[in-house]
Amino acid sequence: MVSGSTTGDDGAKPVGTDSSAQPGSGVSAAWPLWEVFVRSSRGLSHVHAGSLHAPDADMALRNARDLYTRRNEGVSLWVVPAEAIISSDPDAKGQFFESPQGKDYRHATYYRKSEGVKHL
Repeated sequence: MVSGSTTGDDGAKPVGTDSSAQPGSGVSAAWPLWEVFVRSSRGLSHVHAGSLHAPDADMALRNARDLYTRRNEGVSLWVVPAEAIISSDPDAKGQFFESPQGKDYRHATYYRKSEGVKHL
C-alpha cells in the first residue's frame, strides 16, 4: 500500500482516497467507498458497474445487489474497498506502458511465421 504520498515509486496511486461524501449530502463521511463489479449471465469476467458507500462489506454487497442487478442481469458480484485499489498514473502512461529499448522480442512482430504452421 502506498503511504504518505499520492504516488509511489512506480507511479501508482490509491484510487479511493478522495471521499465523494459532501457535508449535507446525507452520506455519512464515516462510511467507506466501495467499488462494485458485476458478472453478467452472458459474460465471463466481472465489469466495473459503479461505486457506493456502505458501513461494512455485507451491507455493501446487499446494496450492490439492489442497485446494480435489478433486472436479473448479474450472476456474481464483487465489492472492493476503494482504498484497496491501486491505479497507474495516467500522466506517466508513456514510461509505464512502453517496452524498454532493446526488448523487441517481447512482441510477436519480432518473429516470422513458419510456412508449415497453419494456425499461428
